[in-house]
Amino acid sequence: MYDVVTLGETMIRFTPPGTLRLEQAQALEVYIGGSESNTSVGLARLGLRVCWLSRLTDNPMGRVIAHGIRAQGVDTSQVVWTENDRVGLYFLEEAATPRDSRIIYDRKDSAISRMLPEHLPPNLFQKGEGQLLHLTGITLALSPSAYETAQEAMRRAKAAGWRLSFDVNYRGKLWSMDTARAGCEPFMQAADILFMPLRDAKALFKLDASLTAEAVMGELHNRYPQATIVMTLGADGAIACGADGVTFRQAAFPAAPVCRLGRGDAFTAGFLYRWLADANDLPMALRYGTAMAALKYGITGDMPLISPDEVQAVVASGGATGGIVR
Repeated sequence: MYDVVTLGETMIRFTPPGTLRLEQAQALEVYIGGSESNTSVGLARLGLRVCWLSRLTDNPMGRVIAHGIRAQGVDTSQVVWTENDRVGLYFLEEAATPRDSRIIYDRKDSAISRMLPEHLPPNLFQKGEGQLLHLTGITLALSPSAYETAQEAMRRAKAAGWRLSFDVNYRGKLWSMDTARAGCEPFMQAADILFMPLRDAKALFKLDASLTAEAVMGELHNRYPQATIVMTLGADGAIACGADGVTFRQAAFPAAPVCRLGRGDAFTAGFLYRWLADANDLPMALRYGTAMAALKYGITGDMPLISPDEVQAVVASGGATGGIVR
């Protein structure tokens, strides 16, 4: 039995060293990353049993992705392999202020964008085979067939009595705000736990930019009263509201800015880890989420390569010391 099952695309990322521009680079650093697999890795490293579903091209790039995720303790045995299509790529150009960092995607017609509902494992979504399905809006935006596949996974999981976690994870390069709102709506209505950044909540629902996090949370609770709703607030930490309408806040832990990518996925992993242990203790789930996000901020690459001891130390101390453990 799995604690968590995820479904999504993982890409290979190429990054010039330091803050070089792509046009300057003579070599590129290689990483793998995808929202759902990042969350899977975080959960697996905390000790949960996790399965990542996807569709990959059977070539060296596809195998690099599967091996990299499996090496962190995630079950990849249900991945669908194909001789056709391609693996998605993206390029990250890191920058120093005032220049913005930039991401360039090369993911059109990737293997998962042609995943179909019939590619889902026929015997996985059964009562007792899993506790929770985690999906994101990124998968929904990839293609109509990817959307239908995620929708079918949700239907099967709910029918089997699993809980649903949904992260809006809006990507402006994949779809518009209006399309995203309509596309995510069935998943938000069905979610037992719903994640989104405050900025996306205001944009998606056309809310006044001056509204406080508590006011936005009230709007979301009215729309989705069945869900535990979690909003990340950037440097201000995070806020969560249970189905009972009670709201809790958690300040961010101090962290050195090494790599911003994957912080949200690390937060999701930390929150879900504690929420699955005790869904009624939202303050501690928030604390674990923000601790994971802070630790990920100091790790190069997309995946949260974090140990349970590290998370517990930050949770207990209120922040890492940055010292040397001998």
